[in-house]
Amino acid sequence: MSCPCEVLIEQAPATLAEQVTRAVAQCAWRIEEKFSRYRDDNIVARINTSEGNAIVVDEETANLLDFATALHRLSEGRFDITSGVLRRVWTFDGGSRVPSQSAIDAILNLVGWHKVEWCKPTIKLQPGVQIDFGGIGKEYAVDSACAIVESIAPGLSCLVNFGGDVAVRHLRRDSRPWRVGVERVDQKGMATDMVNLLRGGLATSGDSHRFVMHDGRRYSHILDASTGWPVAGAPRSVTVAADTCTQAGTWTTLAMLRGAQAEQFLLSSGVRHWIQH
Repeated sequence: MSCPCEVLIEQAPATLAEQVTRAVAQCAWRIEEKFSRYRDDNIVARINTSEGNAIVVDEETANLLDFATALHRLSEGRFDITSGVLRRVWTFDGGSRVPSQSAIDAILNLVGWHKVEWCKPTIKLQPGVQIDFGGIGKEYAVDSACAIVESIAPGLSCLVNFGGDVAVRHLRRDSRPWRVGVERVDQKGMATDMVNLLRGGLATSGDSHRFVMHDGRRYSHILDASTGWPVAGAPRSVTVAADTCTQAGTWTTLAMLRGAQAEQFLLSSGVRHWIQH
């Protein structure tokens, strides 16, 4: 997941707490191993090295591909899981390097959902095209871990947190909510708001940790797949609360991709949100 992962359990016998913790860890590792673009032995690697050949995928992978298709449509093409190849020219490590337009254009030749033939359960990519689930995988993993906890200990009050994307299914004792801080973009470890989370998910998207600073301008790691450039005018951070972590992540992604219109988009959508500029 490239981030700290934890599960907070309010009250449980030690043996149950250990069982739940192991199960959440195993869930995180399983999804990482299955869908990481950095491995050469998983389904993503098989798809990305298929060289134009059709690949039949399992139900879980098919569901993620369907979800990515929906996000592509909802974002009007700005979100695209084929855009991961842009990492070849963009490195968001806090440095100052910005690629040339010609370098971006060369990579954009490999970007575009129209270069993918997806008819469940078969996917076929044009040669050189790749997919990357990085934009949706973490929130999916959080919800998957919560489902596993519920199967092990129905009704257990706990919070799953993978790198700031969180989910809970049950209230704490005495019907108290879980309290989750929204981290300040300009001061790590400090919160701008405290969110009372009764149940559901909370997701954040922003440039606090991954960015490029060039000629006094901060470039977010959130790329518009239609241009190959970071989204212009986007907030520094968007946090959304929703019924699931996956839903919350969907709203943050769609909002950030609207740039300067992010706040208006969220207001018109009626979702509970927090924005930092």
